[in-house]
Amino acid sequence: MNDTNARHRRKPAFSLPINSCDAHCHVFGPGNTFPYAPNRRYTPEDAPKEALAALHERLGIGRAVIVQASCHGADNRAMLDAIAWRPDRYRGVAIVDDTFDDRAYQALDEGGVRGVRFNFVRHLGGAPDMAVFDRVIDRIKDLGWHVVLHLDGADIVPLAEMIRRLPVPFVIDHMGRIDTSLGLGQPAFQTLLELARLENCWVKVCGSERISSFPFDAAIPFARALVETSPERTLWGTDFPHPNLKEPVDEADLVDLVTRFSLTAEEQRRLLVENPARLYGFDA
Repeated sequence: MNDTNARHRRKPAFSLPINSCDAHCHVFGPGNTFPYAPNRRYTPEDAPKEALAALHERLGIGRAVIVQASCHGADNRAMLDAIAWRPDRYRGVAIVDDTFDDRAYQALDEGGVRGVRFNFVRHLGGAPDMAVFDRVIDRIKDLGWHVVLHLDGADIVPLAEMIRRLPVPFVIDHMGRIDTSLGLGQPAFQTLLELARLENCWVKVCGSERISSFPFDAAIPFARALVETSPERTLWGTDFPHPNLKEPVDEADLVDLVTRFSLTAEEQRRLLVENPARLYGFDA
């Protein structure tokens, strides 16, 4: 998606609170400046920082957490460049591996990174090397960072014990990519709710467009249950620019969903402003 397209979509009907945070978005490229990883599973269209800023201007979003995506691998330069452009308003989540030493972690921390992301989703390559995973978790404890877990709904139960033992805060992406057709009572979602009750668990109630079809009604009861279960540790984001999604999405539709699973002004401010500010260290 380019800057022009972002500017000409509609504005949402819901007026977001001041300092609302898009806690899950990406920047891609531009590829001629920040090349994509040679071993990537997909090649996105360029979506540089200017396109992200144009989107947020249209939606009324003041802050953002830029999440490193697998197409850039462990080369975090595009994400760091975007944070450096607006350091008071942007934070980041990096992808790292065993090549990162103390100096590299320090540079990420000084660059606004507050967490690392690991992908378990099968069509994106599946589970990481768990020895590397464990070593990275040990490295980030002293930094005060968290780990972001991108997984499929079918993997929530098998991975639950490992997740419960994590010694750092963890964030589960996209409502665990739950299969909405299996209902609220399915073991995967009930296990996700159990995890959400842990004091070090955060869940992003984004990705409605990934777990349901427009107008995304099927996602609403799942998001609502998560907000009710963990009101102080839920986050929201757009997932711009929606990599690997078959149907185009107008982010205004995703903004307007917020009022259907976060019902009061107090709940909305907590979800959109207070929770991400606490986790990512934005000024009050």
